[in-house]
Amino acid sequence: MAKEIRHENAEAVVEAVSKTEQFFEKNGKIISIICAAAVVVCAAVFCWYKFVNQPKVDEALGQMAYAEENFRAGNYELALNGDGNTLGFVQILDEYGTKAGKAVNFYAGVCELQLGNWESAISYLEAYKGNDAILAARAKACIGDAYVGLENYKKALGYYEQAAATIDNIFAAGYLLKAGVVAEKLGENAKALGFYETIKDQYPQSVEGYDIDKYIGRIANK
Repeated sequence: MAKEIRHENAEAVVEAVSKTEQFFEKNGKIISIICAAAVVVCAAVFCWYKFVNQPKVDEALGQMAYAEENFRAGNYELALNGDGNTLGFVQILDEYGTKAGKAVNFYAGVCELQLGNWESAISYLEAYKGNDAILAARAKACIGDAYVGLENYKKALGYYEQAAATIDNIFAAGYLLKAGVVAEKLGENAKALGFYETIKDQYPQSVEGYDIDKYIGRIANK
C-alpha cells in the first residue's frame, strides 16, 4: 500500500513538472519579454530617482535653508519672496513643489500672515498637509489669526477650536485663550468661560494658566 502511494506521488510530481515545462515552452517568450520590461522599468525608476528627483530635492533643501534662516530672523518679506540670489518660499513652491518638505506651505503662510496678507496666508496654511501635530495645530491657529484679521470672528473661533483639539500640550492653552477672547467678542460668554476653565483645569502651569483667573473674573462681572 505504501509503495502504491509513493508511486502515485511520484507520478503526480512528474506530471506537475511536465506541465510546468510545457507552460514555459509555450509561454517562455512572453515571460522573457515581461521580465525584461520589468527590469527596464525598475532601472528607469532608479535612474529617475537617483539622477533627476534626488538632485531636485537637494536643490530645494539648499534653497529652503536660506529661506528658513530669513524666517527665523524675522525677515518675512525676504523669506517669502527671496532677494534675487536666493529663493523665497513662494519660488521654492513654484520650482520644486514640496520636495523640500511639506512645511514650506506652512512657512509661506506664516510669512503672509505676518505681512498682513490674510487671504494668501489662509491659502498657504490650508495647503499644509504635514503629519507634525505641533505644526498642524499651529497652522489651524494661524488660519484663525488670519480670519481675525479679516474680522470673520466666527470662522476664526472654529479654527482656534480645531487647533486646541489637534494637540494636547501647553500650546493648546494659547489656542483656547484665543478661542475664548473671540467667543467673548461674538457675545458667546458661556462658551468663552468654558475655554478659560479648561485652561485653568488642564493647563494650570502654562503661561496662559497663570493669568486665567483674570479672564474668568471678567466674564463673571458681565
